Amino acid sequence: MIRFLFRLLAMVALTVSVIMAVLDAARSVAVSALVTTPLAVSWASVSPETLASAQQAVAENLNPLAWDLVAANVLALPGFVVFAALALLFYAIGRRPERQSGRLAV
Repeated sequence: MIRFLFRLLAMVALTVSVIMAVLDAARSVAVSALVTTPLAVSWASVSPETLASAQQAVAENLNPLAWDLVAANVLALPGFVVFAALALLFYAIGRRPERQSGRLAV
């Protein structure tokens, strides 16, 4: 059941990654130059209140430098890269282990 949940999260993250990549590709074709949208810009355009509350929650519950050092660097990356990495991570956690039957154990 847990593996299924992680595979489902991987599928959702990969879907978001592909949508964000297609949007960036369409913008790149429109201006004839490479356009990548940082995750912070995408998040702020969809829901600026949650971005502000996430920043406040990190500042209150963790060290305020955690936002500046870690979160700001992640949010500066293109959105499709972040979600593709999350999809890979979730898939790796939720993958089925290879069966060892019929092979010599080492």
